[in-house]
Amino acid sequence: MKKNIFAAALVWSAIIAGSFFWNWHSAKEKQFNFAMESARSNFQQIVLFRFWNSQHGGVYVPVTESTEPNPYLKADFKNIKVNNSLTLTMINPAFMTRQVSEIAEKQEGIKFRITSLNPLRPANTASDEERAALEEFEAGIKEKGVIKRQRSGNTFFYMAPLITEASCLNCHAIQGYKEGDIRGGISVTLPFISGIPVFMIVASHLFALAAGLFGIIFAGFKLSNAYSVIKRQAVFDALTGIPNRRSFSERLLSEFNRSLRDRYPLSVIMGDIDYFKLYNDTYGHAEGDECLKRVAKTIEKTLKRPGDFCARYGGEEFIIILPATDRKGAEVIADDIRNNIMALDIPHENSPDYEVVTISLGIGTKDHGVSITHDELLKMADDALYIAKAKGRNRVEVYCGKR
Repeated sequence: MKKNIFAAALVWSAIIAGSFFWNWHSAKEKQFNFAMESARSNFQQIVLFRFWNSQHGGVYVPVTESTEPNPYLKADFKNIKVNNSLTLTMINPAFMTRQVSEIAEKQEGIKFRITSLNPLRPANTASDEERAALEEFEAGIKEKGVIKRQRSGNTFFYMAPLITEASCLNCHAIQGYKEGDIRGGISVTLPFISGIPVFMIVASHLFALAAGLFGIIFAGFKLSNAYSVIKRQAVFDALTGIPNRRSFSERLLSEFNRSLRDRYPLSVIMGDIDYFKLYNDTYGHAEGDECLKRVAKTIEKTLKRPGDFCARYGGEEFIIILPATDRKGAEVIADDIRNNIMALDIPHENSPDYEVVTISLGIGTKDHGVSITHDELLKMADDALYIAKAKGRNRVEVYCGKR
């Protein structure tokens, strides 16, 4: 039973461990998907603003210290002087992207960058990470996202390609791009805060593990105790507490085979309480049960050796197995049992001879070298008991017939 409890505990622990790793993986996957959606949303907004800009052929803004004319922009009307105090310069999608990125990084910590394997502006040269992503885009990958764990703080890196459209050719046709080509990409780097409820996942699984193990152990011991009770009921007499007839049959066969193997004598004593029906009729079944208990305990106490065995054979009958015991030894023990039961001085006013409870006993012995079966040995003890009762009860008889 302990092995079964241990196995059940292992199975439960494995289930909880599997659940923990599945939930942990699921939480990480949800975390990644959330970061991916956030980065993708930022990228799409950038692309949308760039599209608006390119649809208008660029937009004009005043030239300031922070917004100087773009030296990499080749356009006929790149700068427009309105008056002596105001000059407008064209902002193309790439320049707009850089400026918006600077604002976003300062306000929200979000960084995005336009880059290419063949940039017009040297500062847009791809980093190693961006270059690897761009090469993957060329191979057919649609987008890329990865969590970057760093001592300074975790970030999420996302990148997707920029597809050349007709409005893009105004600036990029000179580089040899055609409509539909991948001319570069935009990388988005987000501050990454873990959204995994680590404490809740660990705590809930530890609680489930502890509760499950407690339940398994508690139920296991309950079942073990119940099994022990059932097992005891299967081999012990419920009334007297000594082994029952089934237990005796198994023990007799075991001891009989051992006596054959080890070549020693084996004796069986069968006892029967005298006039027990009259005792029940006189004092009632409750007193009869109490009488049986006292007789059983007396027989059990009379047997001194660990290997000696007694059982309730049925009704008021008791049976004793005495390994390595010959007729004379068995007769001594049987007579001790008889005397000890008389010494209990249990009143039996309707007993014809003694007015106390007595017992008759018959002995059957298998001597070494005599070929009999265990059933025949039992029959010898039964026959001897019959003789003891026929000769007046409260006596011991040894079977002396030929076998």
